[in-house]
Amino acid sequence: MMPLISDAEIDRWLAEDVPYGDLTTHSLGIGERPGRMRFAAREAMVAAASEEAARLLVRLGCTVDWRCASGSLVEAGAPLLAAEGPAAALLAGWKVAQTLMEYASGIATVAHRIVQAARAVDPTIVVACTRKTFPGAKAISLKAILAAGATPHRLGLSETILVFPEHRVFLADEDQAAVLQRLRAACPERKIVAEVKSPEEALQLAQAGVDVLQLEKFSPAGVAEVVARLANMGSPVKVAAAGGVKPSNAADYARAGAHILVSSAPYFAPPADVKVTMTACRDPLRSSPFGDDAG
Repeated sequence: MMPLISDAEIDRWLAEDVPYGDLTTHSLGIGERPGRMRFAAREAMVAAASEEAARLLVRLGCTVDWRCASGSLVEAGAPLLAAEGPAAALLAGWKVAQTLMEYASGIATVAHRIVQAARAVDPTIVVACTRKTFPGAKAISLKAILAAGATPHRLGLSETILVFPEHRVFLADEDQAAVLQRLRAACPERKIVAEVKSPEEALQLAQAGVDVLQLEKFSPAGVAEVVARLANMGSPVKVAAAGGVKPSNAADYARAGAHILVSSAPYFAPPADVKVTMTACRDPLRSSPFGDDAG
């Protein structure tokens, strides 16, 4: 299931870039002239947000001839989207649609690389991306990571229990097992996750009854040590490796025995490179979106 991006959100993106129309196109007097616009990948990528880019263009008065699906693995030169319509509509939607696809596809591409690297070692491992999306961009960021085969780690503070060391500062005098009992009584349907910063802390919380240990900025060797010690205890606790997980080390963390990889890296990925080609038409007749056009 993908996040719902509302029409109101798409309209908000357009209002930021074209609040009162396109002064250049209006002043040139070319707004009614027919044209076609093609989006293509300049590099190999996982495409994302093509559906929203298409909806954005349609809301402006364009007709979308073709689009690839989010999650598609495409090579350099592959078509992503094609639309036609009056120049005013094409030019108004051009940069918003292009930038949307570039940022979302950049996120999806890095998420996919982490997933592929980790699952080459352990096909059952889960790659979960954090809630550290840029404010206002959560829905499209989540769509991008889901399209790449990752999953959200936490949608926000309201729906999961993750006890950080910063929480435990205020619980210094309380027994850990009693704290976990209180959490289970308050939220009996939730798993209890705790972030730890040392192997000793991890073992203490495992013995206290936590469900998942989130190992913050542990090296792969450190993760392997905790996994081995938990196994010796016969503990069923799941281990999540968090902090610094990226495509280059995902396989190392999977080999260390982590059940879950928690990463923010996709959200800081460079945008993918999407090429846009604009063509003026002699007539409004439509042709194959990626064949030869009258120009």
